[in-house]
Amino acid sequence: MVDFSGCPGDGPNAKAPNWVTCPWPPDFLDVLNWQWDEVVTPYWKEHGKLAADHGVKIAIEMHPGFVVYNPETLLRLRAIAGPAVGAKSRSQPSFLARHRPHCGDPCAGRRHPLRSCQGYPALCRQHAAYGGTGHQTLYKERDRSWIFRTVGYGHSAEWWSEFISTLRMYGYDYVLSIEHEDSLMSPDEGLTKAAALLSQVIINDKPAAAWWV
Repeated sequence: MVDFSGCPGDGPNAKAPNWVTCPWPPDFLDVLNWQWDEVVTPYWKEHGKLAADHGVKIAIEMHPGFVVYNPETLLRLRAIAGPAVGAKSRSQPSFLARHRPHCGDPCAGRRHPLRSCQGYPALCRQHAAYGGTGHQTLYKERDRSWIFRTVGYGHSAEWWSEFISTLRMYGYDYVLSIEHEDSLMSPDEGLTKAAALLSQVIINDKPAAAWWV
């Protein structure tokens, strides 16, 4: 089951989320500690146990705006909720690349418990006005510092080879699905090209055992 971690507000009476991304001023850490201690921990302890009791595995999508948005916060949640909680990798190739200063490295992030994985890259570029983040909608491509692209257009085949090799190295041997949100290509064109590239770099055979003499 795929899920988000959620994001509390800044106190018991808050009516909107409050995403904390830096430790200063100190008020920010006070809010963050309250979120994890008073809301996230009791909620996910209960839900992690419920999932484990029913044989359900939860794949958390690490996404900007939520308390779990990078590998470090994912592992923090897993320590609270238990082994029923792992990572959904859609957020890694796209959102972790798009918000890399906040969210981490896509390939390094694959070295953590993984539940599902999607081929879904984002192309990041420098934008003088907006930097690496912003509130521009999907179809304002010229005004953003990022854009969702079809596999092979955001990252090269070499990048995807490393990504898939890292998945295999850390034991992931399941579905690699494709999500299309490339506003410059039709779904048919984007999915066809993505599938063609991934079929060239996916490792289908189990790695051979290494012998050292």
